[in-house]
Amino acid sequence: MTKNGICIRTRGLNKSFGSVHAVRDLDLEMKTSSRFGFLGPNGAGKTTTVRILSGLLKQTSGSAEVCGFDVSTDRDQVKTVTGLLPESPGLYSKLSAREFLELIGALNRRSGDSLSWRIDSLLSILGLEGRQDDLLESYSSGMKQKVLVASTLLHEPKLVFLDEPTARLDPSASALVKDLILALAEETETGFFICTHMTDFAEDVCDIIGILNQGRLVTLGAPQDIIERTKTSDLEEAYLKIVGGKIDRKTLLAWR
Repeated sequence: MTKNGICIRTRGLNKSFGSVHAVRDLDLEMKTSSRFGFLGPNGAGKTTTVRILSGLLKQTSGSAEVCGFDVSTDRDQVKTVTGLLPESPGLYSKLSAREFLELIGALNRRSGDSLSWRIDSLLSILGLEGRQDDLLESYSSGMKQKVLVASTLLHEPKLVFLDEPTARLDPSASALVKDLILALAEETETGFFICTHMTDFAEDVCDIIGILNQGRLVTLGAPQDIIERTKTSDLEEAYLKIVGGKIDRKTLLAWR
């Protein structure tokens, strides 16, 4: 369920932990089936925002709707229509990929032929159909990440939250995850809300970027639009110009 083609809408969303204001007056909209990149430095409030939008955490004030459901009053429905891959997910290495996905399916009240078909379909899309019965402990980091992404898609969510999906992955595994998101977005019409601080990844994958700094949304737009507005050459340079942190190369050379 969406409203006017919008799958996420927040108005004045705030979250405080004591004296720490993690999210400040967040007004945000995400179109259905789009790939939204949520950038920001560590501690900017990205993960807190995702936890609110996925129904795991209550906001302090403000409102948010996800796929037409209010995150305050319809949290079970929000969890039903969304998938979440946290930054540090759990994986049972003594299970095979198929067994792990069957377990996740059971937790989502899926079983029987429909679950088996869904598992086979996802493993085929992910290129793992020949390894589905091997233990996960024998998988590479990139292959494990593919299985984890599959687990978030198993119940056919309309929207998937990915929190730092390339964290701890080498460049080749990161490239696999990038290609996977692009393929799944095209083949399944699933929307992706991607939290990351990897600007090159976001520039390649996302059609809309939001930059969060100290809990506030400071920039929103297509990657190329942000680059042009900041008069920079790429998203990384634009990001550094917006949030700060540009390296003084002359000072570095003086230290050598």
